[in-house]
Amino acid sequence: MPEKSVREMSWRERRMYSLEARTFWGSVIGSVIVGLVAFLIGLGLFAYALVGQYTGEAFGLCRSTAMVVENIVDVEDLTGDILTIYKGLYREELEKTRTEEYRAHFEEIAQREDYQYLKKVLGEFLKTSDVNDLYVATYDAATSSLVMIADPDTSAESGFLPGDREPASKKEREKFMNWDGEGKLYSIVKNPLHGRMCTAGMPLYGKDGKPVAFVMSDVTLNNVARGMKTFTFLYTLLLAAVMFIYSVLITKHTKKTVIDPINQIAQACQDYRDDKKAGRDIKDRFSMLNIRTGDEIENLALTMADMEKDVADYVENLTRVTAEKERVSTELNMAGEIQASMLPHIFPPYPDRKEFDLYASMEPAKETGGDFYDYFLIDDDHLCVVMADVSGKGVPAALFMMVSKVIIQSCAMLGKNAAEILTKTNEALCSNNQMQMFVTAWLGILEISTGKFTAANAGHEFPVIKEPDGRYELLKDKHGFVLGGFDDEFYLPYEFQLKPGGRLFLYTDGVPEAMDKDRNAFGLDRMLDALNKEAEAGPETVLKNVREAVSGFVGDAEPFDDLTMLCLEYKGQ
Repeated sequence: MPEKSVREMSWRERRMYSLEARTFWGSVIGSVIVGLVAFLIGLGLFAYALVGQYTGEAFGLCRSTAMVVENIVDVEDLTGDILTIYKGLYREELEKTRTEEYRAHFEEIAQREDYQYLKKVLGEFLKTSDVNDLYVATYDAATSSLVMIADPDTSAESGFLPGDREPASKKEREKFMNWDGEGKLYSIVKNPLHGRMCTAGMPLYGKDGKPVAFVMSDVTLNNVARGMKTFTFLYTLLLAAVMFIYSVLITKHTKKTVIDPINQIAQACQDYRDDKKAGRDIKDRFSMLNIRTGDEIENLALTMADMEKDVADYVENLTRVTAEKERVSTELNMAGEIQASMLPHIFPPYPDRKEFDLYASMEPAKETGGDFYDYFLIDDDHLCVVMADVSGKGVPAALFMMVSKVIIQSCAMLGKNAAEILTKTNEALCSNNQMQMFVTAWLGILEISTGKFTAANAGHEFPVIKEPDGRYELLKDKHGFVLGGFDDEFYLPYEFQLKPGGRLFLYTDGVPEAMDKDRNAFGLDRMLDALNKEAEAGPETVLKNVREAVSGFVGDAEPFDDLTMLCLEYKGQ
């Protein structure tokens, strides 16, 4: 299998590694393995049956011949005479078997009538069978030899005369001499001239009931080898034909029930992808598939059809929700812009008034915020400064902020002092506060001609004061309760003096409570350090230093709260 993906393959490679090709070759390999096992089993059974046929024919011939020979010839007497002569020979003479000198010792036996008659009977039986040889012989244990009694074969090369001998193994001799009469008596040996030979035999018993000789027949097993070759050839042809037909049928069946349905699903996926890219609104690519395999592939097609419908519904809902979200986001942005436009944002605010300088900023954590600042001239000698923080976030806080801002400004224009302004504002907010919202606020009125501040605090952060040539420090004033909490709440006024060159810094809790990613707060100490970094700088630079310090501390953490600050520098007459 190549390392590149199927999309990178050529058409020829895809065909080579396709499921269809794998199924075909898998079937071929499986058929070869099964066929080879079946061939080996069949070949073994065939060889066993063929050998059994030859051994059965040879043994049957020996048994039939023995039944006749025992009734017409005294084999015990003939065998005894031959063995008497055989055992009287010296070993040197025995080594000269089948020579004229050796055979001269048995010439008288060869002339006897019973020998000739036995030889004739054996010849007649041999003619009626397909065995190679039929003869009578006996075993001599002393010389481990098979001693010939009678052989109808007259060939000088293969025929035997009485007394001729051949080597015989001890195993073969004991098998024949100790046969119990059950089954077939035979032995398979390798003959130098004829290859594998099967020698079957039937004992000829003497008067004492013991075997004195055997009717034996030899049959070559070369036909077995030829039969096995023929069997192998025919079986191979049949196996190749069956294997090819089987592989083709399995491949067609697999292609119809597995490969084609998978390709249909894959094509539907590709068409679905192309439709989405092209923007075509087609929702029935999978439901149009007519896959009826009744298995997991059909279930996959049905699941894909359900998925297609669910995705279409999801996309439709997502489109609707996205459009609604965009509409809401647009409206929120507009609300934020409206909110920002309601706060004073032109600096310096009063270019013709040289007695003071002022700069402020508000950064909402979301599209809209609940913090606000405000400043306005009550008359030519009094400047009102407000810093406030509404509870909550988002649109409700923004709406409550605008209401609070309007009320505070309206109450301030009535000429009241700081505490009375907050008291009247609290009464107005509590009169119809169904949402139970509240606002913290610090309000101060600067007498421009003298630098005296009259202030009141409704639960807001401590203001920060800087004396001329001094450092920014917290002014821990007395707090009243938040605006919008209790309608009978009243607030205590207090005063402090700003000398020319003095500063006032106001802020909301979004500054000291700004948090980094580990939930550590920025804190008042870091805020004071940022203020004192350039203590003599103008209000705009002071706010910039604090904002940079907060940003450096927070890092990538999400904004915790609105960031609102105001700095006023009193310059005096």
